[in-house]
Amino acid sequence: MSRDLQLGRREVLKVLGVLGTPWGVTSARSDSTAGVDTDPTLNRFATTASGAEITGLFLTDDGTLFFNVQHPDDDNMWWGYRHGGVGVVQDTSLHDLPRDFGSVQTPTSDSSAEMVRTAAGTHSVLRNGGDDIGDGERLGVPTTPDGEPLTDADTPDFNGFIPANDAGDEGYLFTNWETRPGAVSRMHVRREGGRWTVVDAMNVDFRDVEGTWVNCFGTVSPWGTPLTSEENYAHTSTAHWNDPEWDYVGGVESLEQYLGHYPNPYRYGYIVEITEPESEDPTPEKRFAIGRSAHENAVVMPDERTVYTSSDGTGKHLYKFVADEAQDLSSGTLYAASASQDGRGDPADVGFDLEWVELGHASDDEIAEWVAEYDGISQADYADGETSYITDAEVTAWANGNAADDRVAFLESRKAAEVAGATSEFRKMEGINIRPDAEPGDYMYVAMSAVSETMADDEGDIQLRGNEYGAVYRMQLRQNYDVDRMEPVVTGGPDANICGGCPYDADPNSNESVCQDCGYNPQQDEEGAFGFGELSLSPDQDPENTIANPDNVVVMPDGRVIIGEDTGFHDNNMIWVYDPADG
Repeated sequence: MSRDLQLGRREVLKVLGVLGTPWGVTSARSDSTAGVDTDPTLNRFATTASGAEITGLFLTDDGTLFFNVQHPDDDNMWWGYRHGGVGVVQDTSLHDLPRDFGSVQTPTSDSSAEMVRTAAGTHSVLRNGGDDIGDGERLGVPTTPDGEPLTDADTPDFNGFIPANDAGDEGYLFTNWETRPGAVSRMHVRREGGRWTVVDAMNVDFRDVEGTWVNCFGTVSPWGTPLTSEENYAHTSTAHWNDPEWDYVGGVESLEQYLGHYPNPYRYGYIVEITEPESEDPTPEKRFAIGRSAHENAVVMPDERTVYTSSDGTGKHLYKFVADEAQDLSSGTLYAASASQDGRGDPADVGFDLEWVELGHASDDEIAEWVAEYDGISQADYADGETSYITDAEVTAWANGNAADDRVAFLESRKAAEVAGATSEFRKMEGINIRPDAEPGDYMYVAMSAVSETMADDEGDIQLRGNEYGAVYRMQLRQNYDVDRMEPVVTGGPDANICGGCPYDADPNSNESVCQDCGYNPQQDEEGAFGFGELSLSPDQDPENTIANPDNVVVMPDGRVIIGEDTGFHDNNMIWVYDPADG
């Protein structure tokens, strides 16, 4: 059949509408059919290599999409996809991606399952972790002072591109490495003949700030500095940091090898700004004033003062930071959100009103003095049943207004937020982002990789029916870039509120079993089949056409949302494009 005569799932639905057949909400919107179809849609843009997680989603000003393969299976047949690698979609701009693009289908063979497949362009790995970059260094690998490698650099995460010219076809690509100790690399990249190549590469030196830790997702500030997030899960267990019997002390001891002395826990768990990113010596500066947590991501609003940060893990908080001065994140006021849910029920139906609880105001310099008081503590100082660090009694004194300073707010931010009355129940809060140059009225999006445990019990502010597949929420930006409401827009798994990427994108006569049972299937003829309410996937099926465990989130200039997965529910993790239809 001629390509011009092939009808995709969306076109089938439009034809049905013209013929008078009742139909509803899930067909993708096309600019040429505005007013005919204006409901949210979900399309699958990519599937990644076997064993890999989707990380490092970053969209440049000209529409180039960078993304990585994190920890792929080491026996994949394609050489670039056997070890963690930094990648890019070549030969296409996502700005030219039609709203109704045909979804890439899930792999049907071992060879297609062991590579990255995209709906437009082709993905290629620019460099793999551990590649030789000269002077005895390997990409993304931190070393001891004597040069011994401490990690295998299999876990690249955030990418941030800093253009070196107005054309945007040359620049510096910063990449996080999610290891203990952590690392950030910088590759000088250039596009020639439509394809990106690497000119040279280096690792950013963190020794002057006592190293870094589990560098996860991130963003680039409006003034062009990468913001790397230290995802310090150990911030909830600081009392055990120097306990030689602690289950997780191995990561701390690796950091000790990097430094040559025992590390201070209060030096890790921050947003780190890489200043002078284009210089020969990019300089990391830890932004203590934004608070200490398992930072997944921080996004700076266009006012260049307001910052929102997500904290990964179980029983965590959503934070806001307001800087004293624009383009200066070194001092300001830290807040945590208090959430009030609409009512108990399915995550797809329940939103939250948000209020902000002030935790404290401080500067990096002031906090640095508090941090330094805990230098020099080692395992030799540990005593069972005691702590060498901030005690619960000190947290209580701070909550009662009896502390000499606000160190609890910035060094033990989670404990401070909890005792101050903020909601400490968010679960697996991941990427948080806005579109470029967002204005009041636009939306900020945040992923919850799983809506379970502390979000799905019978206690506290959040009491939902659990969804292990996760959800994506949005918050409308108010004046002064405040947010006061969080609402679900995409939920995953068998109880998903939206599906996409199904074979109807390519073949309206598909016999795919998932589609046969799907309430969105335009072939269905039973009553209500065109009502498009909730999906009707049976619980024993793999819902490959719904999202699972969303992680990275990037918002396109036209308001569409690129969502990357970190899941074990899909054989191959996926990248989705969600079109909210209302901007």
